[in-house]
Amino acid sequence: MPTLPSSVEILLGILVLFGGGELFVAGSVALSLLLGIPQLVIGLTVVSLGTSTPELFVSVLSTFNGDADLAVSNVVGSNIFNILVVLGASAAIVPLRVRSRLVRRDVPLLLGISMAVWGMASGGRLTWQAGVALLFATVANLVWEIRTASEDSEDDEDNEAERATPLVAGLKLAAGLVLLVLGSQLLVKGATTAAVALGVSQTVIGLTIVAAGTSMPELVTSVVAAYRGKADLAIGNVVGSNLLNQIVILGLCAVLSGGKGLAVDPVMVSRDLPIMVATTLACLPIFWSNGTISRLEGWLLLGLYGLYLVEQVLAATAGGEIVDNTFRFVVLVAVLPLLMVFLVWQVLRWKQQRKLLAVQGGD
Repeated sequence: MPTLPSSVEILLGILVLFGGGELFVAGSVALSLLLGIPQLVIGLTVVSLGTSTPELFVSVLSTFNGDADLAVSNVVGSNIFNILVVLGASAAIVPLRVRSRLVRRDVPLLLGISMAVWGMASGGRLTWQAGVALLFATVANLVWEIRTASEDSEDDEDNEAERATPLVAGLKLAAGLVLLVLGSQLLVKGATTAAVALGVSQTVIGLTIVAAGTSMPELVTSVVAAYRGKADLAIGNVVGSNLLNQIVILGLCAVLSGGKGLAVDPVMVSRDLPIMVATTLACLPIFWSNGTISRLEGWLLLGLYGLYLVEQVLAATAGGEIVDNTFRFVVLVAVLPLLMVFLVWQVLRWKQQRKLLAVQGGD
């Protein structure tokens, strides 16, 4: 049975995470009101950069320690987790309204960057030149965000009570970030200790607890934002975090790796990077279908992560190759076709709704 200290760490970690999430969201809303910047843009920049801090620390330290596999897998695994779990869990709680700029600009940009990273890593290595290009993309994206921020009008329904001085907003952001990082560390440590005590293998621990641990700030921040009705922060946090994970963290790690470059596992190139691109691509029809991510779509995303997790565990299990191949076959011939039918149906339904609205408007 898990020991009392590990149970206390898990409980304390969850409480600290949600306390940090409340502070971080409140500080982000206050900052957007003070600066007159849409909450979506704040979510895509300030919030996503803050919640990506654990991934940054883990990947940079892994690069310095010569563990390139962990540096890359941390980013790729976090991006898959963010879309399927963070976005899925947020929508499962409260349907999320999607702003048009996400479909027009941010998701296509994220998809383009994800495909570029996959292409640059296809040779088994991210060179320092590729890292420089990704960091340059960071600067270009930041300039673009600043220049277009005022173009994205937003109907804020926040009360004046949510407004705060710059000092208070900054303190809430800083305190919330510290609590998010501390809470994720407590949760990972306690859950790992409990898993070992229960006889769970190190492979399963690495694929579940540690991989999800660095994404806990994104998960809690988006869930809290969704619960408080701040859909822009919830969605912007996911899209912005996935973008910054690649252009900032992978870019920086590739530059720090020097002339030898950042090694990328062939399995990552053939399996996980394509999955990362596919999950990003799936966002377009989901976001585009009716302007809202429904609870059904949220549960669908969570279910897809469950399939991904099962495949990871089967692939890492000794003697599980036959079972893993059977599982992949079932997913390819049954699950994926059903998913495609669902996405096409959503898009067609959205188009039909648009036609009805146009006819009614003409009348």
